[in-house]
Amino acid sequence: MKESLKDDINKKLGAEGFIKVTDSPVSSLNSEQKVILNRKGNVLFNQGDVESARRIFITTGYSDGLTRVGDVYAERHQSIKALKQYVLAHNKAKAEPIYEKMAQVISCLLKE
Repeated sequence: MKESLKDDINKKLGAEGFIKVTDSPVSSLNSEQKVILNRKGNVLFNQGDVESARRIFITTGYSDGLTRVGDVYAERHQSIKALKQYVLAHNKAKAEPIYEKMAQVISCLLKE
């Protein structure tokens, strides 16, 4: 049972894993560049281009933008993607409930 669950997870996620924690803001950007990029990201987000906005927000480390992207993923029932954005945004309040749900699921699976 445990091996089939592990295989199913690996098939769905591939080599990407649950959370890639190496994404970090580009340190060579100055404040003005970050502001310009964040504005562009906000425009893209408001136009519905969540993926392009996400890439910009990761580049700049814009936590509010990352949280909003995470909220979109959560609304789409993509909890792992949402969790990644919340972790990158350092938003523990949004990440903790997902961790709790994951722990409950794993606990139930281990009882079987």
